[in-house]
Amino acid sequence: MEPGGIKISAVIITYNEEDRLPDALDSLQGAVDEIIVVDSYSTDRTPEIARQARATFYQNRFEDYGQQKNIAMQKASHDWILNLDADERVSPELKRSISDLKEGNIPIKASAYAIKRKTYYLGRWIRHSGWYPDRKIRLFKKNAATWQGRIHESLKVTGVVASLPGEILHFTYRDIGDHIRRLERYSTFLSEEIISQKKKCLILRLLVLPPVTFLRHYFWRLGFLDGFAGLVIASVSSWGTAMKYFKAIDLKRSAPRQAK
Repeated sequence: MEPGGIKISAVIITYNEEDRLPDALDSLQGAVDEIIVVDSYSTDRTPEIARQARATFYQNRFEDYGQQKNIAMQKASHDWILNLDADERVSPELKRSISDLKEGNIPIKASAYAIKRKTYYLGRWIRHSGWYPDRKIRLFKKNAATWQGRIHESLKVTGVVASLPGEILHFTYRDIGDHIRRLERYSTFLSEEIISQKKKCLILRLLVLPPVTFLRHYFWRLGFLDGFAGLVIASVSSWGTAMKYFKAIDLKRSAPRQAK
């Protein structure tokens, strides 16, 4: 347990987030002791917005999400890190919980804290579909955590993980088109991982896993209770699963030709 209070560095990685970064930065005001933004050479006003908000701003060439977040984390001055994406906001309740930790009102008995994340999509808050409560470890000691993964990165933590009251508010895909475009991009990374992991029976996986993905989101995780948004989440998730296996099969088929 750590006596007294702590200081926290908020860390955000960005690329062309001029429309969403201002709200993320505003939500952090008064909650943290510094804000670090590591940008992948945006071509919009993202750098200007970060500097205007008095964030400490860096640029670094993007290779993958895990590596970029590790680099950003190392730029922080303080021992505790609050990781936030540009499309996320700190809720008022979460801000109060963070303030209590900072001021020593809550004794610190963990190396990291998991926080519920609530997503706004297609005009509504998603309460089912496997998207809620979507607990994410986002507040942690710098020396006890490492980001892993090229995409859908996860945090590997040494020590106890506790829960922190409040929510991260997630304003994800701007519309259905944005959702599809992003999953199409992600599917390229994921297909490369499938090949590197030497997974077998790719055609069988292609036939079985997309419909299973739809059923899991829409029925087993009660996506039908999220209305039209739930149907879209299940359908697009199924499509994304199919895309990564189509691409993986194509990579595997082209590998012998490339080796010649």
